[in-house]
Amino acid sequence: MTVYLCEPDFDGILCAVYDAWMSREGHENVRIELSGGFRELELFTRYVQVPSSPDKARKVIRSICQRAGSQVYEEVYIASLSQDEARPDKIYRFLIQALRYGAPVLDMLQLPEVCEIFRMCRNVRHENHLLTGFVRFSQTAEGILVSRIGPKNDVLAILAPHFADRLPKESWIILDEKRMKAAVHPSGGTWAIVHADGEGYLSAQLDRTTDQEEYEALWKAFHETVAIRERYNPKCQRNHLALHYRPYMTEFQK
Repeated sequence: MTVYLCEPDFDGILCAVYDAWMSREGHENVRIELSGGFRELELFTRYVQVPSSPDKARKVIRSICQRAGSQVYEEVYIASLSQDEARPDKIYRFLIQALRYGAPVLDMLQLPEVCEIFRMCRNVRHENHLLTGFVRFSQTAEGILVSRIGPKNDVLAILAPHFADRLPKESWIILDEKRMKAAVHPSGGTWAIVHADGEGYLSAQLDRTTDQEEYEALWKAFHETVAIRERYNPKCQRNHLALHYRPYMTEFQK
């Protein structure tokens, strides 16, 4: 058995897929895992670290689009954003089926490999949909809107287009605190993903205090006022708004 260790991003996973496929060792004799972290080494197993290569990633993307279609490529990309630690190997197993059956593979949910990709994509899209309503912005003195999130899945790249469409004339920053990267959108421009260093410009913007606190207090007061005490049902509330999102929402700040 050969285990290919890859970086957690999309290009890293595709490079591992390329190396595993081109090794000609047989699909049953290879596995793809994320590099880093603790793992128990297996006997008679060779571990290969796969460096990221844009050329290899492009070759895999081209093969997917030509032989299976753009929709399959989209599902692979969405699955790569999942929190599932086993996503590299699940994507590899799915691509084996996708390149065998082509575009119709997406309807073959009876295949375990397809079912797993469907489950991961559904989880990613669901969290992204929730965040379009749960994200809260504050405003700095310079008029920049800033927000912090901590999603389970790496949804920043598919969340940013929503706010670019909703707030095209605003300058805003959405920081993913778990992965320390941010979506940055200048007024009237296009958004981009950047890595947020601990003491750089982004952190300085996010840490600034303004009179936005007054509006936050008003929002909290409104939230308390419209609540109907007799209908207070925390269990039902958790079904619609999980505890995981509340630390980043104004109305739930202490």
